[in-house]
Amino acid sequence: MNNSIKTINPFNNKTIKEYEVHTFEQLSHFLENSKKTFDKWRETSIKERCRLLDSLAQILEDDKDQLAELITLEMGKPLAQSISEIEKCITLCDFYATNAEDFLADELIDTDANESFISYDPLGTILAVMPWNYPFWQVLRFAVPTLTAGNTAILKHASNVTGCALAIEKLFERAGYPQGCFTSIIASHDAIEKLIANDIIKAVSLTGSEKAGKSIAATAGKHLKKTVLELGGNNACIVLDDADLDKHMDTIVNARMQNAGQSCIAAKRFIVTETIYDEFLKRFKDKVALLKFGDPMDKQVTIGTLARADLGDILKKQIDGSIALGANVISGNKQDKAYFEPTILTDITKDMPVFKEETFGPVAPIMKVKNTEEAFRMAAETRFGLGTMVFTQSIEIAQHYINTIEDGAYFVNELVKSDARLPFGGTKASGYGRELSREGIHEFVNRKTVFINH
Repeated sequence: MNNSIKTINPFNNKTIKEYEVHTFEQLSHFLENSKKTFDKWRETSIKERCRLLDSLAQILEDDKDQLAELITLEMGKPLAQSISEIEKCITLCDFYATNAEDFLADELIDTDANESFISYDPLGTILAVMPWNYPFWQVLRFAVPTLTAGNTAILKHASNVTGCALAIEKLFERAGYPQGCFTSIIASHDAIEKLIANDIIKAVSLTGSEKAGKSIAATAGKHLKKTVLELGGNNACIVLDDADLDKHMDTIVNARMQNAGQSCIAAKRFIVTETIYDEFLKRFKDKVALLKFGDPMDKQVTIGTLARADLGDILKKQIDGSIALGANVISGNKQDKAYFEPTILTDITKDMPVFKEETFGPVAPIMKVKNTEEAFRMAAETRFGLGTMVFTQSIEIAQHYINTIEDGAYFVNELVKSDARLPFGGTKASGYGRELSREGIHEFVNRKTVFINH
């Protein structure tokens, strides 16, 4: 087994740093330490936990530029987008600092008891397995509510963003969280199974692929441990005849191309009604042509590389498989190591890989349909269930179809995005459970019924 991992800058392929993988003895120590910390942390007042969130937000603000540079170096996202990611983390801290006390307060229930209520007690140490595409946001949207509820957390981050993982641990320590409250481990995937089996780990949160989700859920199920799974997506972007392209075209292109398309909630299938199709295609192509590729550390750059070269290989295979079935390349489809040129495909049918599968990169398959009814029918043709976006001036029509879409999110005239104030998660092959909002902070608590007669 390899005992070290390297982080590599995907833009220039240079090694950033090498890290030693933690030994089994070290992992055991981290677990014991996390349990010990939990016994004290659970007794810390919610007011104090919220005060620490304010401190965390301030450090994120102070160190925003350095943290954003670390994201960009490790996974290739344009610097401006990395800065936005850190800023979003600050809003997350602010939201829970303001609302956590209310979310975790005992909920009084009127019964025939003298007193009855629900209390929200922390579970213990929660394991998080997180991806590289939003290396700070994905972790903090799990950690902030989970720690604020009184749990401790252990993070197994994607190996290519190990620097980000260790930086997050330091952030919590500098903000004043007790040592062992949040721990980043450097471990292989094999170690995850042993961690889940350990009695100290009470539950698992995974953001990742469907394959990883099935594996984690199977292991956790064997040990009767709760999981929250946020898995892949195949979001439809429906563009109806009356869509206001002047107003929304930037949003529509951004829905696919931000973070070089490496987002579970990106628009991955464009379903456009025939009346507006030609105009839409022309405008989409023109906007995509304006995207500027280059060193992602340059603030003028608007599209970066993929996080690793092998991700481009997977994308190329999906595109070529679709071309073999009749897809037409309007632009793009060139790969240079980790860089993949933004690609537009037309003549899309529902049996093509770019329609059926999740594509994790800057490829936009655009399907022409006859009318609104067919557009929504095609949008529902998927195993995934993360989100759908609809662009139309008829809010009445958009509202009429809400119940026909089984996804966890339905956005009208906006791209699907996560927001601390709203629950986030999917259905079907996109997983289960919810992050963020009131629902998110309640995922890793014991909802305890208390019934008192005098």
